[in-house]
Amino acid sequence: MKRIAILGSSGSIGRQTLNVVRRYRDNFEVVALSVNSDIAALKKQVEEFSPKIVGICDEGAYSSAKNSFENTELTGGENALVEIAARDDIDIIVVAVVGMCGLKAVMRAIETGTTVALANKESLVAGGKLVMDAAKKSGKEIRPIDSEHSAIWQCLRAGNRHDLRRIILTASGGPFYGKSQDFLEKVTPEMAINHPTWKMGRKISVDSATMMNKALEIIEARFLFDTDKIDYIIHPQSIVHSMVEYKDGSIVAQLASPNMELPIQAALTYPNILPLESARFEFDKDITFSSPNERVFPLPKLAKEVLSIGGNAPCIFNAANEACVSLFLDNKIGFSDISIIISETLERAQIIKDPTLEEIYETFDIVYGKLMRENT
Repeated sequence: MKRIAILGSSGSIGRQTLNVVRRYRDNFEVVALSVNSDIAALKKQVEEFSPKIVGICDEGAYSSAKNSFENTELTGGENALVEIAARDDIDIIVVAVVGMCGLKAVMRAIETGTTVALANKESLVAGGKLVMDAAKKSGKEIRPIDSEHSAIWQCLRAGNRHDLRRIILTASGGPFYGKSQDFLEKVTPEMAINHPTWKMGRKISVDSATMMNKALEIIEARFLFDTDKIDYIIHPQSIVHSMVEYKDGSIVAQLASPNMELPIQAALTYPNILPLESARFEFDKDITFSSPNERVFPLPKLAKEVLSIGGNAPCIFNAANEACVSLFLDNKIGFSDISIIISETLERAQIIKDPTLEEIYETFDIVYGKLMRENT
């Protein structure tokens, strides 16, 4: 039986992880759960899964809930995730929180010797080299939960790494694929969060609409799979989740219904494969591919430039985007302003070639804070 912790158990990935646990009760023990502030959801989860410890990151919610978990250890505040990640009675920790708070938890889990199932983009985007160096030192792997990176992870088992020609990420194109620049000027937050295929949170939905999601995935793939041979292609149906091309020209693709429980289950059960009937694919859909329009959606191309700069540039890229998405959702800036502001921020930011973990966080705070002050 594998002992698991779920950081972000009230979010979409967290809830679907618990669905996997429900399906295979004899395979998993839930040791720890954490939420930001959704106490009602946490109470129901505690009642069902009886974890040893729960964390509540929001200080106000933590204070109000201190007496609500009498038979379960409770931790709270900004260190809650790290305290859970430091436990030595966890085999796999699912990091499904959004934002930079995930990075310290990932680093602590690796240091503790715990396998990380990762659904937190910021950890690899902002601190990819630090995370992967720590994982290599500890001998523990990072198992990706994002559908695209899980697909690559699975496809790479078909051949030898030294025979790899390139990784090909697929992108749905988001809700505005094929639209003109003039159309994007008029996009509202309500339009941007309405993804045609996936049901996601507001921030991730905006990232998909700007194609920042693909930009971040390019950076993640660079660190996860230790290669800069990364391309991407538009695939609106979201059936082929990503592909790997080998040097003989053969391409291995992972196809599946758009069901996030599949990559979650793959990460939790590896190297075993267990049944998942809800993800069965019916061959009743067309599959199409087309080249991206980097003039209208420039962020994935910019991500490759960010990787060539290196150092804390990916962190600057990520911080600028987080600020811009927040400002856009609050109607402080326009949709088209997001990519412009991110590019301008990179041009004027201070680059640190070999940043420490503390410098990564300092970079994020400086960039994020400056943009929020300038636009509010």
